[in-house]
Amino acid sequence: MDDLDDLYQEIILSHNKRPRNEGPLDPCDCQAEGYNPLCGDKIRVYVRAPGGCDGLIEAVSFTGEGCAISRASASIMTDAVKNRPRAEVDARIAEALHLLTSRDEPAGDLMTLGDLAALAGVRKFPPRVKCATLAWHTLESALKGEGSASTERE
Repeated sequence: MDDLDDLYQEIILSHNKRPRNEGPLDPCDCQAEGYNPLCGDKIRVYVRAPGGCDGLIEAVSFTGEGCAISRASASIMTDAVKNRPRAEVDARIAEALHLLTSRDEPAGDLMTLGDLAALAGVRKFPPRVKCATLAWHTLESALKGEGSASTERE
């Protein structure tokens, strides 16, 4: 199990050091800003969905400042949802939030989750869960047209 934990740590560090899809997305069709007042993480998520934010999510990017977990989660999120229909994106958000917040062991094979599985270990550190969920809540807010998200609404 230590080898798997080491692999997951490497994935998180890689996404933090070289985040995927970082930077403003121009043009974008919806966006939201997220904030975690407990640690100061701030993120803005941009979504390009040419047919509207209820259709195909063509691209997702992020900007902001945050800890390694927050940045890695945002990077993993952008890869996990781009070029997916809205229904799949909503399901992926629910899956990620469940993985990060549930007290139950993850259902099924973590290997099917790709890099998202690396975040499962965050559950061992309750104060860091909000860091990991911030990007996902912010994406959800952007898609709903809410404009902002806070970890204190959970």
